[in-house]
Amino acid sequence: MTPVTVIPGDGPLVLGQPHVGTMIPPEVSVALNDCGRSVPDTDWWLDRLYAGIAARTGATVIRQEISRFVIDVNRDPSGVSLYPGQNTTTLCPTTTFDAEPIYREGRDPDAAEIDRRRRLYFAPFHAAMAAAIETTRIRHGYCVLYDCHSIRSVVPNLFPGTLPVFNIGTNGGASCAPALRDAAIRAAEASGRTFVADGRFKGGWITRHYGAPERRVHAVQMELAQSAYMLEAPPWTYEETVAAKTEAVLDRIVAAILAAAAHLEARP
Repeated sequence: MTPVTVIPGDGPLVLGQPHVGTMIPPEVSVALNDCGRSVPDTDWWLDRLYAGIAARTGATVIRQEISRFVIDVNRDPSGVSLYPGQNTTTLCPTTTFDAEPIYREGRDPDAAEIDRRRRLYFAPFHAAMAAAIETTRIRHGYCVLYDCHSIRSVVPNLFPGTLPVFNIGTNGGASCAPALRDAAIRAAEASGRTFVADGRFKGGWITRHYGAPERRVHAVQMELAQSAYMLEAPPWTYEETVAAKTEAVLDRIVAAILAAAAHLEARP
C-alpha cells in the first residue's frame, strides 16, 4: 500500500492534496464502523478538479492516498489543536465532521497505534512534500505551495451558516508574502462568488509548517465549498458543468498567485 503519490512537474508550483485519499489499511478497517469505512469527510474529486491546472502550470502534485480517517497529514503531529477553542478533528480522528463516531466501541486508536500511523503514513507524505518544495525552490529560486482542500458547505458542528465558496488561508498573512495573499483575494473577488481570507479556515499544519516567505517559500491554502463542483451527499457525484465554472475561477486564482510570486521574486 503506497501512502503517497508524487506527480513531478517543472514549474514553481507545488499542489498539495492531503485529503483526497480513500485507502484504509486492513488493520485499521477492522476497527472502524460502517460510517468510518465510508470515509464521508474525504475531499472528493479534488485531484480531478485540479488536474487541468496542474498540467497547465507544470505543478508538482503531492497526493495522499491514505484516508484522513487513518491519520490526518494536515494536523500537527504532536496532536496540538490548530484551532483552540473550536470544534475540529484530531490527528487520528475518532469522529466525523458531524461528531459521529467512526470506530467500533472500544477500538479507538491508542498512543502506540497513533505513533505507528505517524511513522507509516504521516512521515512519507511529509518527506515527499518537503523534498518537492526544496527541489522547486532550488530550481526556480522560490516555491509556491498551494494546498487544495474542500468540505461540505454546511457543517454546523464546525462553522455556522453556509461556508463561502472560496476560503483562502494564509495563517493570517504569515505563510506567504502579502502580494500573493492580495492577488488571491482580488481574483476571488472578481469571480463574483462568495469568498473569505483567513476566516474559519486559516490554513492547516501544511500551510503553517511549510510557509516561510523569508526562505522564498509561499504557502496558500484553498478550502473550497464542495457545492461548487459536486453533490454534497452520497454518492458524491462530480457535477461536470458546475465544476467547469469553478475550475475556471480557480485557474485565475492560481495564475494570479503565480504572477504575484514571479514579480516579487524577480526583484533583486
